[in-house]
Amino acid sequence: MLDLELPAMELINRAGAVYVLLLLMMRLSGKRTVGQFTPFDLLVVMLVSEAAGPSMTGKDQSLWGGLLVCAVLIAINMLVGILTARSRVAEKMLEGEAILLGRDGEIFESVPKRHRVSQNDIEKALRGADCERQEVRYAFLEADGSICILKS
Repeated sequence: MLDLELPAMELINRAGAVYVLLLLMMRLSGKRTVGQFTPFDLLVVMLVSEAAGPSMTGKDQSLWGGLLVCAVLIAINMLVGILTARSRVAEKMLEGEAILLGRDGEIFESVPKRHRVSQNDIEKALRGADCERQEVRYAFLEADGSICILKS
């Protein structure tokens, strides 16, 4: 239970590699994957976590191995937070930036399609902002996947 079945450095390397690769996959999948979970999205997150677990721990089932992997993931997450807080370039690469979906009462046709934003999502954001389409000054798809509406 307490004895590591794999060397500590292998567990650290595995955890780091999985973190970096999953971060890359999430960034490539787009803002809407992260921003608003549907039941299908939640299922994918659960399955990814289940699939990623063994790739980080290998055959190591020890308590210390699991805790070491958790510590590495938390440490990497803290480092990413520090890096994105101190570097605009890192923030843009790792977290993304807002995308203009529309302006002056018009929602651009190609931008929502390119970023997989449905008309229902836009209408929901308009209702949330208590705004009619013609009152829209700016509509942004935020880096976290939410839609921000600024009224005229």
